[in-house]
Amino acid sequence: MTVLDRAAATGSELAARIVDGPGGYTGVSGDEEWAAEVRRLATQRGATLLAHNYQLPAIQDVADHVGDSLALSRIAAEAPEDTIVFCGVHFMAEVADIMSKPHQQAILPDLAAGCSMADMANLAKVERCWRELTEVLETPDALITPVTYINSAADLKAFCGEHGGIVCTSTNAPTILDWAFAQREKVLFFPDQHLGRWTGFNKGIPLDEMVVWDPDLEYGGLTVEQIKKAKILLWKGHCSVHQMFQPAHIIKFRNQYPEGKVISHPESALEVCRQSDFVGSTEYIIKVVKESAPGTRWLVGTELNLVNRLAEEVKAEGKIVQFMAPTVCMCSTMQRIDPQHLAWTLENLADGKVVNRITVPEHEAALAKIALERMLAVS
Repeated sequence: MTVLDRAAATGSELAARIVDGPGGYTGVSGDEEWAAEVRRLATQRGATLLAHNYQLPAIQDVADHVGDSLALSRIAAEAPEDTIVFCGVHFMAEVADIMSKPHQQAILPDLAAGCSMADMANLAKVERCWRELTEVLETPDALITPVTYINSAADLKAFCGEHGGIVCTSTNAPTILDWAFAQREKVLFFPDQHLGRWTGFNKGIPLDEMVVWDPDLEYGGLTVEQIKKAKILLWKGHCSVHQMFQPAHIIKFRNQYPEGKVISHPESALEVCRQSDFVGSTEYIIKVVKESAPGTRWLVGTELNLVNRLAEEVKAEGKIVQFMAPTVCMCSTMQRIDPQHLAWTLENLADGKVVNRITVPEHEAALAKIALERMLAVS
């Protein structure tokens, strides 16, 4: 049976094709008919569609805005539309809700679109970490600036807001780290250890002063001396996609194509970043490759859908863009925002039914907004 029983009443052929089966919604592909109907429904409902750079090509093609986390955060804060449909993952829709105006609503087409990295740090473990740091340092609020990567839950952003901390993205992490050290002498960086380590490394911080805090071990598995010596406490978290990239992949590429260029996302391991010619956010990767000379060959270390789309866009200039890993590495949770879920969401909106609205509790949102606004002001 179709999940949209009102299809006959609305006369929507698209709605009638969406089927709720054992594997989820099916029956719709991202073709021209789908795209036209999605745009019509979004316009009818006064909704703006935001899509992350890792989204499927069909989703990006119908979006009003496509970008990385920092760009989309700014757009969500300034969007005039009443409804923001976020084609990304859960924490992104939370940011849209936090930064939007009271009369606006943020919607995530599939609530199962999460982030494994964000799940590696939760409020209970971060608060326990802070208590343990209090035992060692006595006054962590006077000594440590908490910095959360935007890939985190709203309550962790609220924690940073409450404790004089801030949010960062892969684009502005160097600037944010400078700000954090201007406030206090140490940084607690979560949930991605690799972004924190790469950023600190480029600031000249010795590796032995950037230690990993394991939240499943007492005092993070560190000694009192290690905690006191550390400039950055790196949460033991990572991106499941970017951890697949290895230095060996770069060595093989350079042996085959000595003239080739390597560009990686800073969620990759330190040695991958060190062996790359360029390191930066998804927006940076797209910009550098597009602005490179015709005929350039690139090895790119980031999510597969972005790499494939970029390869297609620069192919006419004779540029060759290839994916770094020999195995498939895509952000599977991003792919949950597919044509059928987006169509289902907009069909419901057109019928006056709001589905999958993301609402951050008011007190939590207020504190998280402090940390986010600090980031936007510094950036």
